[in-house]
Parts: sequence; structure tokens; C-alpha cells
Amino acid sequence: LSGPHGLFVDDDQTVVIADHYNHRIMQWTNDDTTNGQVVAGGKGQGNGLHQLNGPTDILIDKETDSFIICDRENQRVVRWSRRSGTTQGEILIDNIYCYGLTMDEQRYLYVSDYEKHEVRRYQLSEKNSTLVTGGNGKGDELNQLNEPHYLFVDRDHSVYVSDNWNHRV
Repeated sequence: LSGPHGLFVDDDQTVVIADHYNHRIMQWTNDDTTNGQVVAGGKGQGNGLHQLNGPTDILIDKETDSFIICDRENQRVVRWSRRSGTTQGEILIDNIYCYGLTMDEQRYLYVSDYEKHEVRRYQLSEKNSTLVTGGNGKGDELNQLNEPHYLFVDRDHSVYVSDNWNHRV
């Protein structure tokens, strides 16, 4: 690994990690914790659908059996199938400076945008989004963020944001 960023552990204890500087997603299964497998990217740095560029976060969508990846330097969120033989992803959201992402129980996708200093919620079947927090420019007021990174949504739909340069959650 080189610059591991976001990680996700599923119900089967499969671990996936955004291997940032190697431009790929790595996976370790519960029965083989020593040999990681490239499951997305790994074809060099680039913007093709078969490539990633500085991924920063990852999750597993159980319903579609796919990875959802924050492909930061390509300014997009992509989905890669977990099926064997998958060689490229599809763009879910583009023109976004994503850093972190998470999904709630109702399959809403939350994405932090570190350039717009905001967190948005998306319904996967639509391109429309709802502003969750931030969006009032870069700053340290309670209605502002300063390069939000990672996210967590609890059962009550409270959203936790690591607000990087404000040094707060």
C-alpha cells in the first residue's frame, strides 16, 4: 500500500482500502488476510473508466454487489461491480471534489466535497442532491466547513463529518 486512505469492512469481514498513491482499491478476505487483491483500478494513474486517480474512500453496496469509490483526482464517484472479471467502472457523480463517502440504511449516498466545503446526499438513481451541511464557503462558523473529509451516518441519520482544517468533528 502507498498512502492508504478510506477503508470499509463488510459483514463477512472483507476489508477494502483506497490505495491512494497506487491508484487502486485493494481487498482482503477473511480467509486470506495476507494476500491482497486489486479489485478496482491498478491500471496506472489516469481518467479512463478502467483507471482511478488518487482514490480516497470506498464502500461496498450490498444491494448492487458493487464498490462505490471516491475517485478524488478525477473529480468523480464511480461504481465497480464486485463480480469477477470486472475491468472498468461507471460514473455515478462527476464534477465533484469528493474526499469521503458513506451510505445510510435507505441507500442514500453522502459525499463530502472538499472544494465546495460541503456534504451532499444523493439518491443513487438520480443525479439530484440535497445539501446536508456546509455550503456557505470555507470557514470556521457552525454553518461552514473547511475541507471536509470522512463521513459517518448513524441510525438516527445524524451525519458526522471530519472537518479537516477546522480540526473538529
